[in-house]
Amino acid sequence: MLTTGQFLVHQARSTWHVSPDQTVKQALVLMAEKNIGAVLVLSQGALVGIFSERDYARKVTLFGKSSDTTQVRDVMTADVITIDASQKMDKCMQIMTDRHIRHLPVLKDGQLIGVISIGDVVREMMAHQKYLIDQLESYIRG
Repeated sequence: MLTTGQFLVHQARSTWHVSPDQTVKQALVLMAEKNIGAVLVLSQGALVGIFSERDYARKVTLFGKSSDTTQVRDVMTADVITIDASQKMDKCMQIMTDRHIRHLPVLKDGQLIGVISIGDVVREMMAHQKYLIDQLESYIRG
């Protein structure tokens, strides 16, 4: 099974982010353009939060705040749960399930290297299970 760092290297995709002082609308526009459900919030290159569709629904829409004037810093999740690049993908599944989250930033030596979504984890777990099944079938056939 791949580590989170190996998975991100194989994916070779961009990580999208906004600054804390951008508006919610700017973050939503980026998320819509990139077809993503969450965006990292960086300040001077450091991870300070994550803003997701769930944050929007529960902290903006529900309270009648304006997306045009509300800053991301006011509604982002600041207590970001992260995972180290050396951890295996099944550890991501465990953390995401236990903590009820869908996006997990990945750090290597304390530096942000990417983000993994629940969809990424499910696809990788399915691929790993298929590999194991193929290996077992090959062993049984001799």
